[in-house]
Amino acid sequence: MFNIIFLCISIPLILGGVLWRRKIDSTIHADTPVPTPVKRLRLISVSVAVLGGYIFVTRLLSIIFGPRESEELGFSLWQERIDVFGYSLSYTVIYTWLAMAILIILALILRFTVFKIPKDEPSGVQNAVELIVEAVGNYTQAQTHGAGEMLASYILTIASLMITSAFLELFRIRPPMSDITMTFALALITFILINIYGIRKKGVVGRIKSLASPTPLVFPFRVISDMAIPVSMACRLFGNMLGGLIVMDLLYTALGTGAVGIPSVAGLYFNAFHPIIQAFIFVTLTLTFINEATE
Repeated sequence: MFNIIFLCISIPLILGGVLWRRKIDSTIHADTPVPTPVKRLRLISVSVAVLGGYIFVTRLLSIIFGPRESEELGFSLWQERIDVFGYSLSYTVIYTWLAMAILIILALILRFTVFKIPKDEPSGVQNAVELIVEAVGNYTQAQTHGAGEMLASYILTIASLMITSAFLELFRIRPPMSDITMTFALALITFILINIYGIRKKGVVGRIKSLASPTPLVFPFRVISDMAIPVSMACRLFGNMLGGLIVMDLLYTALGTGAVGIPSVAGLYFNAFHPIIQAFIFVTLTLTFINEATE
């Protein structure tokens, strides 16, 4: 009954907003600037029509498919597991493979189309890709002061994997980065790279001496702080990515049958902008710790 009432209310809102907008546009001359009050009225009229359309769509879907069943909202540190050809695999592994497959296919397409015959004066897609590669290379060199010459390819790869994995959430898939095992694996790679570059620059003895600087009394504390790096990086990335996932699920649950359009707008932040920020922070921390180990 309520759905039918709201459905009947939405139609006048849509028609009223459209007709109001047309009436406002008819008073505007093409050769004169639009006054600010008129712009506000145009915005209000469009908002009324959009509100009516939103109510109409959500109520119509509720009438057709019925009320949405209530779901229990729960989260776990680890993903569920599934048997694949006799092997027990986590969904995190499967979704990571999917993200890797997307990146590999995209790389192959670029290799055999855009970069089949590279142009001396790049344009279009080639120019965009070269700008991204150059920007990552310059940023890596600036953060490590030239100590990580071979790091740029790894940094770009890991950032691309993190962002692609996060975009999977747009399809209601739990992103791999919201699994503590995945974030710890990435942080462990960072920890290994820190010590590899530190030992390569200073040697084993020099690396140990750097941990005992400026006095041997700080050596055990420096060792503990270095051992805490992968734990802190893993927990930080996991917490932020899981937090975004929880917010989106709470939004879907709260809106119920009204989860039309609004989650898509919120997803632009939590599934697009937010993962890019987290990837940038993770990359920056990786380069910062490597730079500290090589100083």
